[in-house]
Amino acid sequence: MTLIKRSLVDMPAYRSLLSDFFETENLGFDSLMKKDWLPPVNVLDTEKFYQIEVAAPGLKKEDFKVKIDDGILTISAEKKVEKEEKEKNYTRKEFNYSSFLRSFTLPENVMENDIKAQYMDGVLRLNLVKKAVIVSKAKEIAVM
Repeated sequence: MTLIKRSLVDMPAYRSLLSDFFETENLGFDSLMKKDWLPPVNVLDTEKFYQIEVAAPGLKKEDFKVKIDDGILTISAEKKVEKEEKEKNYTRKEFNYSSFLRSFTLPENVMENDIKAQYMDGVLRLNLVKKAVIVSKAKEIAVM
């Protein structure tokens, strides 16, 4: 049996961890949001309405765009952040841009003109009212 002496830096997993920690572009929470990030969505189906909940903390209501086009509901958001810090002879300027887009095909029983959206506590809620269902009575037709 041979004993091999290794340092943590020689191991690829630890090397990756250390480089991720010390690289300046990976500092901060905003770097965790990848460009292909999609917020989680809940869809509630009740007798009178559908409710869509989009978990998107850290945004403002002005960041969202909700539209309907040909029976497709599209929810999107864009956030651009520019931060500049100056201390002594050191200047650091960071840009951050994150966005997402989610689309849903609406059922035929949704009243497209009566959709309401509200953003509160990091959750965008859309209420989609269902059309009243007209139940037709069975009718027998005589065959001649």
